[in-house]
Amino acid sequence: ATMRSVPDLRLPGSATVLDARTLRAAGQQHFEDVLPLVPNLNWSGDTSRPRYFQIRGIGELEQYQGAPNPSVGFLIDDVDFSGLGSAATMFDIARVEVLRGPQATLYGANALAGLIYVQSEAPSEKFGGRVELDAGDYGMRSYGGVITGPVAGLHSAFRLAAQRYVSNGFYRNAYLGRNNTNNRDETTVRGRWRYTPDKKLKVDLTVMHVAINNGYDAWAIDNSRTTQSDQPGEDVQHSTGISLHAIYRGWRRTTLTTIATYARSLIGYGYDGDWGNPQLWAPYTYQYSEFQARDRSTRSLELRLASNRKHGLRWLVGVYTFELREGLTDTNLGIYVDPIGGYSSTTDSVLTSRYRSRNGALYGELDGDLSPRARWSIGVRGERRTARYADLTTNVGAPSTSNAFDPADNMWGGHVSIDYALSRGEHVYALVSRGYKAGGFNLSQGLPANELSFGPESLLNYEIGHKLETANGRLQTDTSLFYMRRYSPQLKTGTQLVANDPNTFVFYTGNARSGYSYGLESSVRARATRTLTLGAALGWLQTQYSGFVQNGVVLPARALPHAPDWQAAVNATWRDPRGPYLRIDVTGMGGFYYDLPPNPTRSRPYGLANIKLGWSNARYDVNLWVRNLLDKNYTVRGFYFGDQPPNFPNTLYTQLGDPRTWGVHLTVRY
Repeated sequence: ATMRSVPDLRLPGSATVLDARTLRAAGQQHFEDVLPLVPNLNWSGDTSRPRYFQIRGIGELEQYQGAPNPSVGFLIDDVDFSGLGSAATMFDIARVEVLRGPQATLYGANALAGLIYVQSEAPSEKFGGRVELDAGDYGMRSYGGVITGPVAGLHSAFRLAAQRYVSNGFYRNAYLGRNNTNNRDETTVRGRWRYTPDKKLKVDLTVMHVAINNGYDAWAIDNSRTTQSDQPGEDVQHSTGISLHAIYRGWRRTTLTTIATYARSLIGYGYDGDWGNPQLWAPYTYQYSEFQARDRSTRSLELRLASNRKHGLRWLVGVYTFELREGLTDTNLGIYVDPIGGYSSTTDSVLTSRYRSRNGALYGELDGDLSPRARWSIGVRGERRTARYADLTTNVGAPSTSNAFDPADNMWGGHVSIDYALSRGEHVYALVSRGYKAGGFNLSQGLPANELSFGPESLLNYEIGHKLETANGRLQTDTSLFYMRRYSPQLKTGTQLVANDPNTFVFYTGNARSGYSYGLESSVRARATRTLTLGAALGWLQTQYSGFVQNGVVLPARALPHAPDWQAAVNATWRDPRGPYLRIDVTGMGGFYYDLPPNPTRSRPYGLANIKLGWSNARYDVNLWVRNLLDKNYTVRGFYFGDQPPNFPNTLYTQLGDPRTWGVHLTVRY
């Protein structure tokens, strides 16, 4: 995408925009609810809520140790939450933009595969607000409120929003006799202040706090919704973010944009490492657990100067700095005793690490008109990233180990695009863009010295597209074809170092020789009648990597993990002017590999149906909703390794997505 704000119709790139009306109609609580509406977007279910996303098959699946290095950028009101998607609650959100393909000019190294931008509702110059209440099965209940209005005498407006959502979750722990060990407890508080003393200056200040206090007990040895763990885990994230976005148009021919952000996230993530209990594993003593306490802070500053010309040659230049700091304490406790074979071991260890990275970038963009119908754009970004990492692992009964790395990379990317108007509401575009991602390092857990570090990767994206919007707004279509070539792609794989110790299942990253992704993204929205609106979205994707070496062996080329070859979503909304309405959503996804080799397993294709029936007017909205109407079982993550004593055979273990849920919702506006 370009750095300038342009209408969706003239955007020379593949994007999906979910506005507030769509989010209310198709969603319920979290970004997870509306993910299926976005072609070629998937997520990795290794947590209670989606943290890690994949666009066109590219993106992280998890982060246990080491340094954060995302391929998919994730912003909420300009604040970077890449790799921390749990914070994406959808209360009082105005729109979600998903930009597919490398966004190097726009955001640099953190957007190799694409960028997700969540924007909250802005303050209003008119006083108003609303109250929302929800109740449903599995102990679900939610309550929230919004108030907004002007501030007399200060040329300002404010908006305050707060919500809490709780649910027992969808698993039963048979050993503990509890049905809430995988619960959800999510609180969102947000305040926005807009200062507009005149037409020259607009300043937006946003302060947010999201508290995710979820349980994490989602793995069962029989892949059911009945767990046997005696040490159920947790998935906690407390994130506070501040952003300042100022636009000054006081100069005759230029506009200055300043964006400053700060965020801090305290994250607690733990799980039962053996997924069992003493009774289940008797006569063997087999008990493992892991808990990670993570403290991450980010700060950024961006200055952007752009020309104001509406025609002819237009220019834009900018400077960007970003700093990330993260501290981690990773505690692994475990014991295994085989009274029959006469074998025993303990693997108690504590890893403490500190990481800091700094990114500095300069970028520029030129665009102009080839003709009254054709517009071109060229953008380039140069970026330098330096990092420093150090850790210490204390092992009970064994020597301590440590690592230290200080990588640095110089990278560049950009884009060249042409947009051509076939008519007033019909456009075609062509785009070539280059993305990049910094290199990094692995911890030395059983790895040879030549595999401790990995280099940066780059990506070339070739894309053509067609967009249509009729004058009466009854039909909107958006279709793109793309081919992405990856050079030295970074791939992460896992291996279990000790057969009887599930806590020794480690991940490491390396560079393959090459890779590619190609496919199609298409969406359509049609107002069939005065009361009926139809919508559909389709993603088709083919991916492959080649030349990836694992343990000295070149792995056979195959598709990337969590890259389904197709995704589809269709919906129908009937809305009577007198108040009644009905929305039906049907979504589907093809199968995908859970991971790289040695994991040979794939998910199964599945389809889900959601329905919402309600009545609304200018003041009230009440509805009954059902998600996963047919109660289909589907998987969101899978691991293939040995977990069950005494022989520890390699077995596929999967985490299930949400079952059928239902509830009632009430909104009162004032």
